[in-house]
Amino acid sequence: NLKEMMKHASDSHTCVKTKHDEMMSIYFTSGTSGSPKMTGHTHSSFGLGLSVNGRFWLDLTPSDVMWNTSDTGWAKSAWSSVFSPWIQGACVFAHYLPRFEPTSILQTLSKFPITVFCSAPTAYRMLIQNDMTSYKFKSLKHCVSAGEPINPEVTEQWRKRTGLDIYEGYGQTETVLICGNFKGMKIKPGSMGKPSPAFDVKIVDVNGNVLPPGQEGDIGIQVLPNRPFGLFAHYIDNPTKTASTLRGNFYITGDRGYVDEDGYFWFVARADDIILSSGYRIGPFEVESALIEHPAVVEAAVVSSPDPTRGEVVKAFIVLAPDYMSHDQEQLKKEIQEHVKKTTAPYKYPRKVEFVQELPKTISGKIKRNELRKKEWETI
Repeated sequence: NLKEMMKHASDSHTCVKTKHDEMMSIYFTSGTSGSPKMTGHTHSSFGLGLSVNGRFWLDLTPSDVMWNTSDTGWAKSAWSSVFSPWIQGACVFAHYLPRFEPTSILQTLSKFPITVFCSAPTAYRMLIQNDMTSYKFKSLKHCVSAGEPINPEVTEQWRKRTGLDIYEGYGQTETVLICGNFKGMKIKPGSMGKPSPAFDVKIVDVNGNVLPPGQEGDIGIQVLPNRPFGLFAHYIDNPTKTASTLRGNFYITGDRGYVDEDGYFWFVARADDIILSSGYRIGPFEVESALIEHPAVVEAAVVSSPDPTRGEVVKAFIVLAPDYMSHDQEQLKKEIQEHVKKTTAPYKYPRKVEFVQELPKTISGKIKRNELRKKEWETI
């Protein structure tokens, strides 16, 4: 009870003087590509760095009410439930939910004066599966998404139902916002926007050379000669892993992407999620986005699967919409494969399709492709 606690609280408070490079907090990475790592952040990297998130991406002011659905244990909670709104003087809304339940989310957005809403792409996918016609979000004016790429089809459906765009942001437990779609900026569906003011972001090759627009490479943040203040200090008790993130003048995120002529960045895949089939490099996100445009598909995860001829091929794990559960599965596979061929390049379509009840996810809602991929390859 806050009122009771305030009665007994001291009127005087002395702040502890801390240096910018002193360790402030440790967050675990979500473990999508291996075991979680302990990521050390300083009073500068989070305490100062997250002002960029609050001001430019979340677009918060003292009159805003911010609701972020991330569990409190994750760095995303520090991003959008603690530092960013507090630095901007905004109100933080919290709602205890034992598990993510779409109806409760929609009712809460209708009932309370929430102006800024942040949730993971998985959550938005679940929300648009519901009938939203009876809900009116009178106060809501800004929606953001982070954690993994959001499919263009999801943003389109959300816009149709609410009249609001979803402003995607890209970052990591190791960083603050790296790229984002900011208020007043033209949104290119599927793009993660432009670099945040905190970082100098480039696409680089295996030698750390900057690549031109349109060419796929590793997403890197320039750290030399001046290390940006929004970057983590190091992985705790793991100097080898910390050193492995550096290449030339850049911190390498472990994600692949490209930048277009307008300076917008596009996510391709985690570096270890890339599928190499008959000489082609295929990123799972593009194929997943094509898949969920089909009305039968609620969710999809795409991974590599061994093939004697092509080395590896695209395999899709698909969660079907309830109305399609009783359909002829072989016929449905062919329909979905043809749809992907028409939506993306023909060589990217999933040659293998498996219908599943659910996809494996981390506690924070990210799809664990590494788990699916491991099952495909461990029988060899």
